Amino acid sequence: MQPNGPPITPAGLASLRARYDHLLSVERPEIVEIVSWAAGNGDRSENGDYLYGRKRMREIDRELGHLARRMKALRVVDPAAQPDRSRVWFGANVTLADEDDERLAVTLVGDDEQDAGKGLIGWSAPIARALRGASVGDVRRVKLPGGEKEWEVLEISYPAE
Repeated sequence: MQPNGPPITPAGLASLRARYDHLLSVERPEIVEIVSWAAGNGDRSENGDYLYGRKRMREIDRELGHLARRMKALRVVDPAAQPDRSRVWFGANVTLADEDDERLAVTLVGDDEQDAGKGLIGWSAPIARALRGASVGDVRRVKLPGGEKEWEVLEISYPAE
């Protein structure tokens, strides 16, 4: 892992590693078995199991390579070890309110673990960049595809150590 690479939480790295291990130890061996069986059935040019299996094996190998490169490049940052808990930094759980007093709870995580539906916002997303370094009570303007929007930081918390 790189000391200056993109950040990821320990849970995010564990998730990437679990996906890598699953592909390598479960899915790929199953596909290899199917391709071997299909290759023994004769003419490969019209053998759907063989052709699909080879295609799926290439997809798995491509994803394994991508995951290996990403895991090597990432920098694990534990949000529980954040020394400055009064400001928004990586791993912060932030409660926001917009101009209409609609509330939004987000957690700033690595780009590889973002999931807006669960409130996990990638570190390089526009809202995350706008919130970096903010304190409770700060108002930040965020440029979104639908236009600019202002958010007020209501609460900041980090996981317990």
